[in-house]
Amino acid sequence: MAIVQDFNWNKLQNGSDIRGIALEGVPNERVNLTPAVAKILGQAFAIWLANKQNKPISELIVAVGRDSRLSGPAIMAATLDGITSVGSQANDFEMASTPAMFMSTITAGFECDGAIMLTASHLPFNRNGLKFFTAKGGLEKKDISDILQLAASNNFEIASIKGSIFKRDFMSVYASQFVELIRQTVNRSDDFDRPLAGLKIIVDAGNGAGGFYADRVLQPLGADTTGSQFLEPDGTFPNHVPNPEDPTAMAAICQAVIAHQADFGIIFDTDVDRSAAVDSTGKELNRNRLIGLISAIVLQEHPKSTIVTDSITSDGLTQFIEQDLGGTHHRFKRGYKNVINESIRLNQSGQESWVAIETSGHAAMKENHFLDDGAYLVSKLLIELAKCKLAGKSLTDLIANLQEPVESQELRIKITTDDFQAYGNAVIDRMQTFAASQPDWQIVPNNHEGVRVACTSEVEAGWFLLRLSLHDPVIPVNIESNVAGGVDRIKQRLLSFLKTQESLDLAAF
Repeated sequence: MAIVQDFNWNKLQNGSDIRGIALEGVPNERVNLTPAVAKILGQAFAIWLANKQNKPISELIVAVGRDSRLSGPAIMAATLDGITSVGSQANDFEMASTPAMFMSTITAGFECDGAIMLTASHLPFNRNGLKFFTAKGGLEKKDISDILQLAASNNFEIASIKGSIFKRDFMSVYASQFVELIRQTVNRSDDFDRPLAGLKIIVDAGNGAGGFYADRVLQPLGADTTGSQFLEPDGTFPNHVPNPEDPTAMAAICQAVIAHQADFGIIFDTDVDRSAAVDSTGKELNRNRLIGLISAIVLQEHPKSTIVTDSITSDGLTQFIEQDLGGTHHRFKRGYKNVINESIRLNQSGQESWVAIETSGHAAMKENHFLDDGAYLVSKLLIELAKCKLAGKSLTDLIANLQEPVESQELRIKITTDDFQAYGNAVIDRMQTFAASQPDWQIVPNNHEGVRVACTSEVEAGWFLLRLSLHDPVIPVNIESNVAGGVDRIKQRLLSFLKTQESLDLAAF
């Protein structure tokens, strides 16, 4: 598609990322992320970066990588063309992961001024997007708006001498950092170089970009990776959605662990900024269990520190972190950037926080530049797994006291009016009034998103959270209960309130 004067550049913004439709073939979806658009975005980022760093544009080095999406090669070629057309140099990393692109800005021998990852995470095959990094981390929403404004102006000075493109293998360098980290931290006296020897570990990359972890990290460390699956990049994602939250995806890795009698299973999303795991019995280590596990590890290393999570974590997790582990649980807003920025803010205010983690599998650690890196997270788990194996213990012993809800459910209520944000917030305000009038419902204090209510009666014994979606005309409702039938009882009382509200589609109930 040609770039026309009234092209809606702002529609490409998705929080702190750029996301668009890159391929034809899905009904009612019009392509808006073409190679022509990508070229302009490459130009705009280079101009923005030169201004930010007060550096001649001809001296900039920008790295570009991509995941396995079908549109990736064409979008990547165009992005590289845009960067070099204004005179900047470019490193072509080919297949890469999102966290690796950030690391290229701070790794000795590379130290790129900026980096771009072409990905749309776990979204459908026809989508793609751009994530931008400098040595300070991922860009914020305001930065993306500024880049899109530059793109909309499309007023770039084309260089008389085009920049060069260099193909460089950064993923091997990035993978070797994990190999060294695990060797040094496990410090196995009888086999230093192979601290994972004797462990069978299965990787499911979902045909995304995470297959490198099996052959470039696990195998050099001595692990048996027999049974690893879907390691080959394939942008049609023929086996399952590359998303650790997807039930089909989690079932696939759980079944593989059981079938091959493995000690551990690892699953990545498409661009490897999220992960989850599976224990030796085939039980999922995700959501509250994953948070509990990394919290146990972090609080061994940094006693009494604060664990920052998103808003939908369980009461049992709070009890585990605060009573069993001696830490502080700080629930915050959904959105991985929100959680990460809150952890950074706490540290700056003097409250020590070493991990920020969402139930989605996004986890960022202070020791790793607060980068949400799925490969770093599972490396931390593998270090503990190896230590437990040497001590004759089980990794899941660490979360033996974690109380999990008997029932849980998430419902999504569609808002049918145009001004959905104002209306959604009004519904949440009215819910607070309604909840306060119920003798066995208590509004949970220090809640940073929506309204969270503790349901204290013996027949409900749980909680619910109403919040407004970050981007969509939807009110997600999370409900948990510690008794059988509790979720349904809470739902019915919620429904009696929600029926009094106009402009809500209650089909989910």
